[in-house]
Amino acid sequence: MNFVLTFSCPDRPGIVAAISSVLVQRGANISETHQFSDPDSGQLFMRLAFVAPHTNSLEEMESGLKPVAQEFGMTMRLHNTAVLPRIIIMVSRFDHALLNLLYQVRVNWLRAEIVAIVSNHQDSAQTAAHAGIPYHYWPVTKDNKAEQEDKLRALVQDTGADLVVLARYMQVLSDALSTELRGRIINIHHSFLPSFKGARPYHQAHARGVKLIGATAHYVTADLDEGPIIEQETARVNHALSPDDYIATGRGVESQVLARAVKLHVEQRVMLNGHRTVVFA
Repeated sequence: MNFVLTFSCPDRPGIVAAISSVLVQRGANISETHQFSDPDSGQLFMRLAFVAPHTNSLEEMESGLKPVAQEFGMTMRLHNTAVLPRIIIMVSRFDHALLNLLYQVRVNWLRAEIVAIVSNHQDSAQTAAHAGIPYHYWPVTKDNKAEQEDKLRALVQDTGADLVVLARYMQVLSDALSTELRGRIINIHHSFLPSFKGARPYHQAHARGVKLIGATAHYVTADLDEGPIIEQETARVNHALSPDDYIATGRGVESQVLARAVKLHVEQRVMLNGHRTVVFA
């Protein structure tokens, strides 16, 4: 079996040796390792990928690692890489980021299963039907927003979704839902945060004559567009381009940044560190 182990804990001598000892006892072979000791918090963050040919289940390996986790006060997660992460994608009218995610899954660059597409518009219904993915059309108004979020909660539960991706979903999620799914909702913001927040960011950028535009993928929190950043990218523009040119360039950047962020997340390469992330790319 192939596993990915991620953990964080207060940094002190003996942690790596203790983990390695457990893996050696079970005949496991480490294939990839990353670690980061944060000097500000004193926390150690680590990701290990390993093969355990003599282990029959994830639970068996977890039981072997549990004493070490308790000894060092670890927050630990173990993942069986044969199990594909399950994703719900939410989208409004602009579908470029959605289409790119569907493509990356189809060509197996993004190893995940898209279990549902949710939208407050019907524009992407045919796309979902073509891909064979259930489509949920849930219009949102100020009067039914709580009801629609309850539907999303139920959908996450029923599908066993590991991640919700906001692929240009133009509705603000409630503080309660954002808190409940902390670390499990990724948003693509059509700006290189923190600049040009709010509506029409590319028009704002054009009016200011910027030379770089970009996009930011981040975890959703109760603080709008202030969640821990996973991935960012910029593209160069110039005075000869129109606002529509900015938009076209931005859509390409958004699609790429969101796909990379989702890939990093499903491969267990992102760890939350307060308001920041540790990304083992």
